[in-house]
Amino acid sequence: MNTVRRASYVFLCIVPFLCFVVVGVRAFRVPGVYQALGVAYFAAIAIASWTLSAGAIRADVQGRRLHGLAGTLLITPFALVALLWVGLGGPWQANPAENQMRYLVLIVMATAIAGGFVVLREALSQAGERFYATLGFAAIMLSGPLYLIWNTFAFGVFFAKEHAGEVPQALRSLDDIFDVLLFVAGFLTYLATVAFAASLGRVQWLGRGATRVFMIVSGVALLFLLIRGLHYPDPRALSAPWYTSPGFVVGIPAVPFIMPFLFGVVLLRRAGEKLSQEGPNKAMQPTAGRSDA
Repeated sequence: MNTVRRASYVFLCIVPFLCFVVVGVRAFRVPGVYQALGVAYFAAIAIASWTLSAGAIRADVQGRRLHGLAGTLLITPFALVALLWVGLGGPWQANPAENQMRYLVLIVMATAIAGGFVVLREALSQAGERFYATLGFAAIMLSGPLYLIWNTFAFGVFFAKEHAGEVPQALRSLDDIFDVLLFVAGFLTYLATVAFAASLGRVQWLGRGATRVFMIVSGVALLFLLIRGLHYPDPRALSAPWYTSPGFVVGIPAVPFIMPFLFGVVLLRRAGEKLSQEGPNKAMQPTAGRSDA
């Protein structure tokens, strides 16, 4: 891997963590400035992704295209966050209009993750690994609709708050039910991540050490989620800052998408490496019908 592709790989690996730092600081919301920074940040992610994958999504070989498509879909969530359309600061700091955009973006994020895992499952099936890929596929097919329902409900809450001035009691009465939906969606997404990590390890698209890291981190997140319980706490009611509460952090709707994003980066790198290897090999092959004088 050359220097430019290596730099692109490192940059993409830190993108989701950088997104949480940037998006979490309300003071960055200076009209005109944060929009320009968001476009520049998004462009940097797009360029790095294309460089790393070597344009694999346009490859002639189906396997390379599947890698490129799966990788692109899996990195889409935090590429959208980078545009800073989601609002800056937590939902409790943003106004209703900003939060409506936040949950619309989360709907697209959940859809992209589900789509990415569907394509990844197809690629893994072609590579001969179906057991863990099928388990992960089943989990993500259940979690995806739950995220869509929960985010649509959250959008409706802030839509009502913007236009009516307050959240209707009928919606407030559903809070506990939707806390359970969010819990189950997060649980299933972490479970799908563990299964797909095992599957990627089986076909050696992830190294043994990397496979263990993905599985352990996702397993620990699952444990924190279970310890926290079904109810999602109000950060303003916590006795300590929200970022010091593991159960709260792993339940943030976008956090379960971090590991899938990193899967996407790995897939783009793998697709780019394969294309780089195939290029010189094709150049060395004799052209059909060629005659030497």
